[in-house]
Amino acid sequence: MLYAFFSALAFLSLMPILEVLFNGSPKINIKPNYENYDSTGTFLEDWLNFQVSSFSGNDTENAILFVVGTVIILFFLKNLTNYFSLFFSTLIRNSVIKDIKEKVFDKIIVLPLKYFSENKKGDLIARMSSDVLEVQTSYLSIVEIFIRDPLTIVFTLGTMFIISFKLTLFVLFFIPISGLVISFIGKSLKKKSLIVQREQAELMSITEEVINGIKVIKTFLSENFFKSKFRTSNSKFLKFSNKLVNRQNIASPLSEFLGILVIGVLLWYGGKLVLIDMELKPTAFITYMGLAYGVLTPAKSISKAFYSLKKGNAAAERVFEIIDLDSEFKNDIDKEEINEFTDKIEFNKVSFSYEKNKVLKNLSFEVKKGEVVAIVGLSGSG
Repeated sequence: MLYAFFSALAFLSLMPILEVLFNGSPKINIKPNYENYDSTGTFLEDWLNFQVSSFSGNDTENAILFVVGTVIILFFLKNLTNYFSLFFSTLIRNSVIKDIKEKVFDKIIVLPLKYFSENKKGDLIARMSSDVLEVQTSYLSIVEIFIRDPLTIVFTLGTMFIISFKLTLFVLFFIPISGLVISFIGKSLKKKSLIVQREQAELMSITEEVINGIKVIKTFLSENFFKSKFRTSNSKFLKFSNKLVNRQNIASPLSEFLGILVIGVLLWYGGKLVLIDMELKPTAFITYMGLAYGVLTPAKSISKAFYSLKKGNAAAERVFEIIDLDSEFKNDIDKEEINEFTDKIEFNKVSFSYEKNKVLKNLSFEVKKGEVVAIVGLSGSG
């Protein structure tokens, strides 16, 4: 919040240079009273004029030192608050990633064996490593942008409203149009990102399969088969990755073009207010244009962050699919602990199946202490 405040104030502090030092208006030596003004913008303009005039008197050099010193201090405070915002957001981001990794690992430990037999190990490793990293780089890394930059835009727009209410309303008309364009592109980005992450998991699964079974592969001379399998998956990964990156690369130039388009319209409409309608002073309009251009950088960052958020959402979904899985032991109840075998072990109507094929059905028997019992199948194995 402080960063956004000092950012807007730093631009506004440039107005006295245009008003006093370059004779945009006569110096004001009497302190303005807000009650005598119809608009906040005019009062603020004269108040800044008065501050510079009071400090400099008739000495232009003092006026220059005052204005330059004020600008330097404000920009220093702006960047200092920016550093602290990044510092604390980094602590929060890394702590969240640490917690996510621990939750995923804790869940893997208690997952039933059935999960590991039905799912690829490579996919699980990909979720634990690359997907968590994607959450960090594409999701949590831009959290500060969604906090800092919107506030910067709000404070800047507030200052622009003070300078010219009518011109700022004209600017706000174009913001929803830009938002619709960005939103349209962002929707498809999440789908493509999910496909890329699944294909990356497939690559890791093939690699893990080859490494674990390399002796069997060499024994049956299956090297060419797995080469073909890997290259097919890798080609798909390349294809989808290119589409994803190309779509993401649209963010920056598109947002910048939309911003420059708004600036161009502002120059036309603002020039009309200055030169024809005489509703806005030239110095105020120049300051206003500086503020309007200053909105472009956070707006462009938000648009890029929006695309990254869509990409990170796909990775987050894959990570939280693991965290939300049922554990092996659903009922956390008190269990009787047996430290000594004294009498017998009894199995009462026990059933067991592989997938849908039931191999044991309502099996009951007991094993007394000292006995050895074997279960033998039709083939003689057991």
